[in-house]
Amino acid sequence: MAAHRLRQSVGRLFAMGPELGSGRRAFSAFQAFTEVLRLPSKQLTKLVFPLEELHEHFVPGSRPDLHLNIFHPSLEDIARAESFFTASARNRIEYLTSAVRLDHAPDLHRPEVCFIGRSNVGKSSLIKALFSLAPEVEVRVSKKPGHTKKLNFYKVGKYFTLVDMPGYGYRAPEDFVDMVETYLKERKNLMRTFLLVDSVVGIQKADNIAIEMCEEFALPYVMVLTKIDKPSKGHLLKQVLQIQKFVDTKTQGCFPQLFPVRFLMNLPCSVFMIFLLQPISTLDHIKL
Repeated sequence: MAAHRLRQSVGRLFAMGPELGSGRRAFSAFQAFTEVLRLPSKQLTKLVFPLEELHEHFVPGSRPDLHLNIFHPSLEDIARAESFFTASARNRIEYLTSAVRLDHAPDLHRPEVCFIGRSNVGKSSLIKALFSLAPEVEVRVSKKPGHTKKLNFYKVGKYFTLVDMPGYGYRAPEDFVDMVETYLKERKNLMRTFLLVDSVVGIQKADNIAIEMCEEFALPYVMVLTKIDKPSKGHLLKQVLQIQKFVDTKTQGCFPQLFPVRFLMNLPCSVFMIFLLQPISTLDHIKL
């Protein structure tokens, strides 16, 4: 059903024309759509709507409490989000600077979103995938945990700043708590925090510390499940249900819908892009 809705909207997408951009920029940003839309429906649903694909494996008549459609962007929404992540002369996407403490961070007036998670959870891989339409932006990805040691700031056009936080847990920086806690607590233009959780192992003790900080500081945050292509379908389903129950019963500031991601194509990250932009679009001086 989800795949069918996605295909139905593709005609409206290309009919929008100039609203989404012009010339090569628009075409290059949407090439991934046409490639993905050629996939069989089952593969398309698995790739773009993995939670719905999992939902098919429940016993008929059971009603697991999965929030599948709270945030359900149209193809037009996805296309518009990708346009913000497509680098051009008028839409500069670039690395800005790094900081070891908040008082070293740049004094920026644009809204910010930050990414935080355990070492080796796939945080840098996700950010690299988000910047796949701006290949000149270098996001270093390492197989060794704890590669990111500083707060890394990236400019996304005139719209917002993306902040890559150091990983916690194994090989975390010695001053991790002071660095990250101060940023989360005091950064005035922080609009949303994306907390990455490894879908293979679920929420760990170290994750609970990050969750407690988000809750204590009343931050709006989103739980992102990474590595969903690693566990078996049964194990992934078990983890999703456990994490969904945790979000429903143990959190107040967490968005109720989980966001599972894999890094095979641009489109899954495109669904993620539009949600990333959602809180920013409410600001009066930003026109999305």
